[in-house]
Amino acid sequence: MISVTKLLFARDYYGDRLRYTRSHNKNGAADGIGPVVVWNSTKTCNLRCRHCYMESDGGRYDELSTDEAKKFIDDLAEFKVPVLLFSGGEPLIRKDFFELAEYAASKGIRPTLSTNGTLIDRSVARRIKEIGVGYVGISLDGLSDINDQFRGVEGAYERAMHGIENCVAVGQRVGLRFTINRHNYEELDRIFDFIEEKGINRVCFYHLVYSGRGKTVEDITPAESRRAMDIIIERTADFERRGLEKEILTVDNHCDGIYLYLKAVERGDVEGAERIKKFIELNDGNRSGIAFGEVDPIGNVHPDQFTQHHTFGNVREQKFGDIWSSADDPILRGLKDRKPLLKGRCARCRWLNNCNGNFRTRAEAVTGDYWQSDPACYLTDREIGSD
Repeated sequence: MISVTKLLFARDYYGDRLRYTRSHNKNGAADGIGPVVVWNSTKTCNLRCRHCYMESDGGRYDELSTDEAKKFIDDLAEFKVPVLLFSGGEPLIRKDFFELAEYAASKGIRPTLSTNGTLIDRSVARRIKEIGVGYVGISLDGLSDINDQFRGVEGAYERAMHGIENCVAVGQRVGLRFTINRHNYEELDRIFDFIEEKGINRVCFYHLVYSGRGKTVEDITPAESRRAMDIIIERTADFERRGLEKEILTVDNHCDGIYLYLKAVERGDVEGAERIKKFIELNDGNRSGIAFGEVDPIGNVHPDQFTQHHTFGNVREQKFGDIWSSADDPILRGLKDRKPLLKGRCARCRWLNNCNGNFRTRAEAVTGDYWQSDPACYLTDREIGSD
């Protein structure tokens, strides 16, 4: 995750203390703590999104029970996990969501929520805030009809809008999650207009990962990725000039930080370039399997939510910390020290220490080799020093 706001203007937000801290911890987000964990708490969903990495639907599955989930949360607390992101499916479908999120908070873990927003009425928004959910991320993949086409249900946009408005009304911190792809790339400017109009204080722009149903969604070209970043940079700077406090992030493509640095150098911003360079050196690039992990609805542990096909163990059988710290699985062991394993452009890249090989699942989806180059890297051969 790249904080464009942090890199451009040194603004501080909660997650920055985890993202931009020098750490030698191969099992956590920073020294003395464990990884941020995404828990896909259910596969059941009331929508059917075209790019869903979980391939969620309306079915029912043998998911962790309330008691099993509390034991899992106890294990996370013991391992000093700082943040637990409740995701899905649609996590609000779980009848015990509030009980479990509140339980996590009582154990010193910051609960956050990733949701499609369609089930958040005013009372739900109020309850989310009362139990101490630190942040609610609501997924939109375009405005109005474009979002509904992606979500597979007519009216999903309108209901998500009500969810956003209800969070804002009760003072719950809320933001958008927007996955950039061929079908919504031209919506970027309108998304910035939208978050200003609605008083939304955070947006995460996700780069597409070719996983689950997302394998069938078309990605944008390298040139379009660069243009998308130009728009994000320009609009973030515009918010700053006008004194609007908005946290703008990009997710799942660590060449974004390098691109920000190169653009600062190009425009002669020496001070800005040095600041960006300092932060991307602290960030260490992609840290799936190190500072970030995922547990699926039935308790399987994965390096991140997009890599469901590599499993390291199950929390029904072992403590999460024991699984995460083990060197038995070759993929998990490799992720913790991946540079010698990387191939192609990634192996030759002069920015490898700042990117750490980017996103492995995309490489595997396209080449069949987990350690090959990430095809979504849009930096040129000259920029990476391999021409």
